[in-house]
Amino acid sequence: MSGRSVKIAAAALVAAGALAGCGDAPKPGTAAIVGDDRITVTSLSQTVRDWRGQFKNDAVANRIRAGAAGQGDQLGTEAGESDLRMALTLLVNFQVADKLAKEQGVSVPDGRTDDVLREMNQQPGGAASITLASGLPRDRTRDLARYVATKRLVLERFGADGNPESPATMQAGQRYTQLIRGTAGRLHIEVNPRYGTFDPLRGNVGQVAYRLSSPESGLDRS
Repeated sequence: MSGRSVKIAAAALVAAGALAGCGDAPKPGTAAIVGDDRITVTSLSQTVRDWRGQFKNDAVANRIRAGAAGQGDQLGTEAGESDLRMALTLLVNFQVADKLAKEQGVSVPDGRTDDVLREMNQQPGGAASITLASGLPRDRTRDLARYVATKRLVLERFGADGNPESPATMQAGQRYTQLIRGTAGRLHIEVNPRYGTFDPLRGNVGQVAYRLSSPESGLDRS
């Protein structure tokens, strides 16, 4: 397995830098709200069930994920909390990245998504295994490729030159991180407490904070 495939999977696993969100509970049946868009509990659960059934039978995806995220290959039969958090983090980040691109006047041509897909398919296991390693089922492969293409195009708008170690690219990355936080904050992202909460520094769905006598999850917004 090449280092490039691991880097692509790792980039998806960390999901794009820090997001900011609030801690109010979304309405019943909602996994997360991103601006005016809603991710349902049903769709998230089905996404993770599909992913687990595919991932456990894909040896390449297991190796990529273990190498990129330091996780083992063993899985249980039911969707665990960490699997749900990983998938939900990516689904939220897809929407935030699209919003940032629109705010910056950056369009994402289908051809750029196709370019990313070609790169992914040149790696061991292809785009499908990389998508599974990232925590999503195969039918979300193009969504993942579009996400990578979107981030690349925004970084290019900010002056990135394709060399990850160049000052221009590092400065573009810093600006991207700052703006993605601001975009997420304006979207007023809410996550159902049953899945956890947004970590404002790492930009992912953190572990559930269990409290005695806590209210049932899935309440209306306050």
